[in-house]
Amino acid sequence: MLHLRVISPPELSTRILEILDEAVGVTNLVVLPGVARSPRGDLIQFDVAREAANEVIERLRSLGLCAEGSIAVEEVDLSISEAADHAQEAAPGDGDDAVVWAEFSQRVEDDSRLTWAFLTFLAIATQIAAIGVIVNSPILIVGAMVLGPEFGAIAAICFGLIQKDRHLIGRALRALAIGFASAIATTFACALVFHWLGWIEPSSLIDHKEIGFIVKPDRWSFIVALLAGAAGVLSVTAGKSSALVGVFISVTTVPAAGYFAVAGALARWGDMAGSAIQLGVNIAGMIISGMVTLLIQKAYWSRFDMRLPGRSRRKPAHE
Repeated sequence: MLHLRVISPPELSTRILEILDEAVGVTNLVVLPGVARSPRGDLIQFDVAREAANEVIERLRSLGLCAEGSIAVEEVDLSISEAADHAQEAAPGDGDDAVVWAEFSQRVEDDSRLTWAFLTFLAIATQIAAIGVIVNSPILIVGAMVLGPEFGAIAAICFGLIQKDRHLIGRALRALAIGFASAIATTFACALVFHWLGWIEPSSLIDHKEIGFIVKPDRWSFIVALLAGAAGVLSVTAGKSSALVGVFISVTTVPAAGYFAVAGALARWGDMAGSAIQLGVNIAGMIISGMVTLLIQKAYWSRFDMRLPGRSRRKPAHE
């Protein structure tokens, strides 16, 4: 279940209540007239089955509440209520499969922002991967995979492509490009210092069979990227963070960036080319499969009239 808190101008409250009375999957409705102070208006709270949330949210948005009031949504961790059980049974589909498009849209927009936290996490992950390459440690490579924050931007590109949102695509591409460029530059500088200190030599990257997959992209690299992209989008839309960790461990984007930086510092040009191709193959595969997964989800939920944000919306009855 999801809990929605709506602040409504008094003149819209009647129409909102009509929408909620007609909607499937709505329960635990509470109306407190005139209690809201900023913005001023009525406070309306209710629970809705996750699989029925899209239609309710979009119809509320169509009333102009984003400008004149507000809509807040939060997960209900525990609901002990027969009324809630009946609401979930009446809603179409299954809650575990449901995609709340407004929630997903907000998440990918947040994850595609170029912030200091994004740059720092990516730089630290790339340096850990580089150390894993130097000491031939698969454990450090896996740790770097988990730490990397790049999948949020990749998911934003997937969503931007199916929404034809050039602004979102451009912002996500910018985050990836600047993020990986700065992370590689930082790691490259550190590797030069290590080389100057005599800690690493060109031979440091020889006979590392355990991590050789980072610089040897092949058909399996692309297939894994496709599978990881699909699993990643599903985990984000379904809110399964534990599954997303598995996605991070599956693809070698950050390790490839780390290997690229170390190989550059040691003038191993062949390894640089291989790791760059591996990075490109992984990102391309995840974007392709992520976009296809979103299109399939969109087609599935369109059977229940569950629309994506930005699409045409049904006009309220009073218009």
